[in-house]
Amino acid sequence: MKLTIADVAKKANVSVATVSRVMNGNYPVKEETKKRVLEVIEELKFIPNMQARELTRQKSSTIGVVVPSINNMFFPEVINGIQNILKLNSQSLVLVCSENDKKEEQTCINNLLSRNVSGIIVIDPNTENIKSKFYNNISKHTPIVFVNGHSVSANISSVSNDEAMGASMALNHLLKNNHKDILFVRGKDSYSYDVKEKVYKETMTALNNFKPENIINIGNGNSSETVDNTLNIFIDVLKISSATAVFACNDLMAVGVLNACKKLNLEVPAKLSIIGFDNIDLSKFVEPKLTTIDQNMFLLGTNAAILLLEKIDSNNSLSKRITLINSLIERDTVNSI
Repeated sequence: MKLTIADVAKKANVSVATVSRVMNGNYPVKEETKKRVLEVIEELKFIPNMQARELTRQKSSTIGVVVPSINNMFFPEVINGIQNILKLNSQSLVLVCSENDKKEEQTCINNLLSRNVSGIIVIDPNTENIKSKFYNNISKHTPIVFVNGHSVSANISSVSNDEAMGASMALNHLLKNNHKDILFVRGKDSYSYDVKEKVYKETMTALNNFKPENIINIGNGNSSETVDNTLNIFIDVLKISSATAVFACNDLMAVGVLNACKKLNLEVPAKLSIIGFDNIDLSKFVEPKLTTIDQNMFLLGTNAAILLLEKIDSNNSLSKRITLINSLIERDTVNSI
């Protein structure tokens, strides 16, 4: 026979309400009583009925997470950080993938809302959905946190790296090594890519060396095809380009460029320098090892989860924006000329 909260109350010689208060932590309970209840819970191996608790509290113990892709190693590391905090707070996670598509992202959000999640974390939200104010009305009644995305809505919290600083760091590293003709590689529909492109344009314009044709958009920047798509595009680009360096918006694109160089027998970094962004595990395992910008992926996740739990506890009234610092990871794909 399944144990109930009443069994715990009887064994601990307290009321059912007292046991509920101990488990939920929502009302003060004398330390001696709290200790006795917890000991009985442990002795009886009592597992609370989460659905019943949620009905009573009118609050789900489930958090929704929307990710644009599961193929980029960046996202699983962010999710690990989220899960780490949720686990400590007895929250569960529902993960949905938007497949880098604006409409699919909207469908994912609506599906999560139908599950009555307590809040939603959106990793790298689609820029078109942000511009169209899709999230504005939703955020009025459901706590939302963006990872590497920013909305002007006062209701939406966000955590991101200082991607402008990271882009400047990458470009300055190339400039320090005397590279002036630099290709910029990005994907579509991403706030993250937009920020980096803005810095690239400003930096190259200040040097009187901005060339619009040096911006290469490879389409989907986070799919299982990203590396190969970048490779195929760059086999043609590198045949006609005079560039001595490439700055890629993420490491998958950078590896695609690296593979194109291998196909063309173009030695890296002797003939072409490459710098990526993210510092995913793959960047350490390719040859030569990829110079990149570290994005603190795990910390992005932990901070996003903390922000969301704060919003939930404040009944969605508390909104913050957190910016983390990047760092340059020097490996073997940048050379001085």
